[in-house]
This record gives sequence, structure tokens and C-alpha cells, in this order.
Amino acid sequence: MAHVIVVGSGASGVQYAAMALERGHDVTIVDVGNRAPDTVAPDSSLNELKDRLPDPALYFLGNEYGAVLYPDAKEEYYGFPPTKEFIFETPDVSPPSSSGFRPLLSYARGGLAEAWTGGVYPLNDLELSDFPIGYDDLEPYYERIAEHIGVSGTDDDLRRFYPLHANLQPALNLDAHSRSLLETYEERKSRINRDTGAYLGHSRLATISRDLGDRKACDYKGRCLWGCPSESLYTPSVTLRRCLQHPNFSYQPNLHVSHLELNGRDELQCLVATSVVDGRRCRFEADRFVLGAGALSSAKIFLETIFRRSGDIVKLKGLMDNRQILMPFLNPRLMGRQYDPESYQYHQLTMGIELDSAREYLHCQITTLTTALAHPLVQKFPFDLRSSISTFRNLRSGLGLVNINLHDRRRASNYVTLRPDVDGGPARLIVRYHPAPNEGHRIRRAIRKVRSALWQLGCLAPPGTMHIRPMGASVHYAGTIPMSTRPESFTVSSDCVSHDFENLQIIDGSIFPFLPSKNITFTLMANAARVADSDF
Repeated sequence: MAHVIVVGSGASGVQYAAMALERGHDVTIVDVGNRAPDTVAPDSSLNELKDRLPDPALYFLGNEYGAVLYPDAKEEYYGFPPTKEFIFETPDVSPPSSSGFRPLLSYARGGLAEAWTGGVYPLNDLELSDFPIGYDDLEPYYERIAEHIGVSGTDDDLRRFYPLHANLQPALNLDAHSRSLLETYEERKSRINRDTGAYLGHSRLATISRDLGDRKACDYKGRCLWGCPSESLYTPSVTLRRCLQHPNFSYQPNLHVSHLELNGRDELQCLVATSVVDGRRCRFEADRFVLGAGALSSAKIFLETIFRRSGDIVKLKGLMDNRQILMPFLNPRLMGRQYDPESYQYHQLTMGIELDSAREYLHCQITTLTTALAHPLVQKFPFDLRSSISTFRNLRSGLGLVNINLHDRRRASNYVTLRPDVDGGPARLIVRYHPAPNEGHRIRRAIRKVRSALWQLGCLAPPGTMHIRPMGASVHYAGTIPMSTRPESFTVSSDCVSHDFENLQIIDGSIFPFLPSKNITFTLMANAARVADSDF
């Protein structure tokens, strides 16, 4: 059996490790591993925290009010809560230099999926048509991951976009606004389908509606954004904790990986990392190395390995990310009603809208405003504070937000490369991204389509409130070292084995040759389990 070193403890890294351990291999995960703070008052709902905590402002807004977005903020609607700051804390390394792209990296134990909203959507054969694998290759692993992490959902109109696999738990209980939207859709869906190409249904969520092992079913306390106290919303740290109980597993935290070193036979021999605690340099030998640190971090390690071997500075072309558009809306039927704060906080409904090509549909996640902080919306109202708060209270139960996701393709103009340090220190990652020439048309068309579908559902999307997020904001980075049927440099095989280094596998979004509009974390996990299950 082999000794395998995995870089990164994110969604793909921990699932690869879990499967490799089942196959009898020795597995080590090397990671920076910033840790989450302890859960506060796990039995309290969100509103109960406001009364029971000695300093609720510190918990909700942070010591330096980092969760507050001020009136002139134009980038996002919400800041990250203090409980999620550990996910974005960075070690003392050179940050990426970027143009046209706002990279977001995580060095957390569990990676960026410690802050995800839990959407899990399998890819279909059309979306996999550029891959050397198809849905049949991934289906057993979708089912395995669904059983392992717990996925809630149901068979509804969204099956035209998302294949229906086994091991689904029942869908979560809908909040009143989501239930109203779905009931309206069921009444009008023939016309909505025909006139707008829109289909609505329950989101597939990595949140359990029934107990699973030592994890309890969702108790609807409204604390999703601040960190689920019962772990009903899956995060990779759950799997990492299970791996830590295995005798063949070891976890090496507080280490920032720089590159891999080769032996005299041009094979990778050891991993080189630097302690973020005391700066000491460490080396770890293994039979196989696996990069699962995220497309940008894995690219930097890969590029640094090539540079240190040959002195070559290469470009990894084809960087992709999902353009996201945030569209607030109002459901007038619910105006003035009391909202229920004890409900699931993230998107409970998903809408797919067909376009000319079936694999390029619009993926739209619908979040109704339940326990989200009020101040980012209140401050946008054209009234004094007292009037704005009163208006918000009357509208709150009918407010919602559609997160519209567009697909992306690999283009040579989008790439990552290295800029070596003149003094011999760590190189800097350079990120360049240019939108497709028709990007403006795609955005305008998506806005029209979604606004039309909302109108058919009896909702209004007020002008002037929509937000087009910058590239990099979705964190669905992909495409830099894609799967390929031909053994070309800077690509991987169908089993994600590098065509440049035969004992290297890459398992994060780097390997996608096409980026659908769907969230990709579920596919990353399933694919990681698939390649760990293949012969070494």
C-alpha cells in the first residue's frame, strides 16, 4: 500500500483521504489549518443569542465591526461574521497579484467550504461533455458522498437539470416565504415553463433533515451564517474529524506548502513546507502527492515546482469562475406579515432557466430574508433611519434574493503564472482574467430572464438594487490544469494523474475543462472519492 500526502483539508482533500484510507493506504494531510472558534450557546436560536450573550454586538459585528458594511460600500451586501474570520485569515505569505479578478483564498481547517451555503448539484452528461468522464462514472460517488455528508432534496421539476441519485434525505421544511413561492409556481407552472423557460423546486442541500450518525437534524435555529451549532449543515471538518480516528491517518497543521521536490529519476519525492508558527522548513516524503488546496493555491505549488526544477516560468491558461448577479425582490403578498426567525437561513429553493444550450442554463438560488442582518438593506432606503427601519419591518417577510450563476469557458486570455522574487524569496502568484466579449449581453439577458420569471411568480425586482459581483467572488475557481484525453503538459488524465509528474494527482477545481453554472463542491467531492478509489 502507498503513502499518500494530500495538500489541503477542503472538501475534495478530506473525501480523497477518506476513500484512500478505506483502500488501505497511509494518508497524511498537510495544511495551514486555521481553526474555528468554539461554538457559543449551541442550544440558543439566533434571536435568543441577542438576549443571552454578555456582549452580542461583539459576537455579531466583531471587535472592529468587520461584519458591518457602511453606506458607501459597493462590493457586497454582507460582510463575513466574526465567527467566520478564521476561514480568511492568511499566513505571512505574498498575496496574489490580480487583474480583473478578486481572488479569495482560505487556509482554514476544512477550507472555503467551512463558509459555503451547502448547495449540492450533480453535473449531467451535457455539462460533462468536455470531460473524459460522464455521469455514469460519477454517479456511484455522488451516491456515496450523499450518504456520507447527508443531502436533503426531492424529486421535482429540477430533475431536468440535476440527475436524481440515491441517498437523498427528505427536503427541509420550507419557511413561509419559500412555501408561498413554490405554491405559486405549482399553480402557474405551465405558463411559467412556457413563457420564461423557468423551473422551480427544492434546493439540494448538504443539510440533514434526519439525524445522521452523531449529527443532529436541522433544528431551524436560524444560525446558518454564523456557523451551524449542531453540524446539520455539513462542512469538511466533519470528515477530517473522522479521518483523525483512523490509525493510518496523520494531520500536519500549521504548515504552508511551497513546492514539491524531485528525485534523480524526475519523480516527485518530497513536499516542502514552512511552519507558520516558527518559520522552520519541513520536508515530507511519500509515494504519491495530491493537490487539493483550491485551484489558485494548487496552481502556485505546481508552478513553483516547475520553476525550481527547470527555471521555467509558465502560464496555466484557462482560469474560470462563475459570474454571479444578486437580484433582490419583493413578494407583495407577504408584506406586513410576521416573519419566522427560527427557520433555515440559506437558499431553500432553486430555479433553473433554460437558454439556447441546455448545458448553459441559468442556475438561480433563491434565499428568502429570514434572520439575515438588516442594516445593509436599511441603509439603502431613501429615508431617515426611523422611517427606514419601519419600512423594512413591513417588507421583511416578503423580501428575498436571487443569486444568479452563469457558466464559464476556458480562454487563453485568463491565466495564472509566477513572478519570482528577485531576492530568492517565495514567488508571487499572478492572476489575470478578462470576461468573454459577449459578457455584457449574457448579463443583460440573464437579468431579463430572471426578472420575467419573478414577475410570473408575482414578485417585483426593484430597479437600482441589483448587484453584479466581481469575478472571483463566487470562489468556483477552475480550469487551470484540466482533464484531457491526450497526455499534454499542464493537464491531467481521467483519473486526475498529472501528465507532467506521474506520481501527482490534482483533485480540486483546477481539473475542470468547462465550468457549469452550478455549484461545483459536490462534484469535487465525488470526483475526489472516485480517483482515490482507482488503482495507484
